[in-house]
Amino acid sequence: MSHYTGPLLTRPTAAALLAARDAGTAAWTGSLDLDRSTGAAELQADGWLWRGERYPYPPALKERSIHYWDGDGFTAAARYSGALIKLVPTEWGVPTFEIDGIKMLPTAQASPLDDARRKVALVEPRGKTVLDTCGGLGYFAASCLDAGAAHIHSFEKNPDVLWLRTLNPWSPDPDAPEHGGRLQLVHADVSQAIAQLADASVDALLHDPPRFGIAGELYSLAFYRQLARVLRRGGRLFHYTGSPNKLTSGRDVPREVARRLREAGFEAQPALDGVLATRR
Repeated sequence: MSHYTGPLLTRPTAAALLAARDAGTAAWTGSLDLDRSTGAAELQADGWLWRGERYPYPPALKERSIHYWDGDGFTAAARYSGALIKLVPTEWGVPTFEIDGIKMLPTAQASPLDDARRKVALVEPRGKTVLDTCGGLGYFAASCLDAGAAHIHSFEKNPDVLWLRTLNPWSPDPDAPEHGGRLQLVHADVSQAIAQLADASVDALLHDPPRFGIAGELYSLAFYRQLARVLRRGGRLFHYTGSPNKLTSGRDVPREVARRLREAGFEAQPALDGVLATRR
């Protein structure tokens, strides 16, 4: 799917456009792509021009939502097909996403992209072939590209998440010329697709699965053994676990993950909000 190139509006951005129009200003300068860039919109009484296209002023927009132009109006970047999946603005500009109201990426202390960069740095991707098991919005992949990875194999199971990526200017486009074909994004369930990868075919691994209650198979010993099979000896794995509350969940997920990874053939230790492991 091709990436969207039109304006993206949040409630504060739309309010700023309207305030500038009401003040009689001829142009408004700001970001219409979630702080990816800054530009000017030419303001008229009944519409505004941006990048050569004309748009109407939007009606009241939803809070905590990002809106895109669908050809008829500005609509929220959200879909429902068994679960409500939506792109959600953050104070950092770089968006997160939610599934049924549950935030999928950390945003409290840093932007989700900066958070991804810290985790990616642990596996030292420069010049390496990297497996990104659960691509999400692509922030691990974007960080690997920026860090000079030679190739990234990225899998994403959910078609609605892939659609959100086409709307998000911070999600890397596999077809963008500047990436030189280094990012391969596949719509597939990695728990099944990994069987098609050759032994010791990747140099580093990034594993950011949904929480255990949603995708327990991605925390299984059988899957970890597959990760060990495709990762060369000495290769590093970062496994995001988050910090689930042991009092409410009854489980110490990071400790369970580390123990299972050791059984699968890794040395493992806590790191950031997950587990860093090295293939023995």
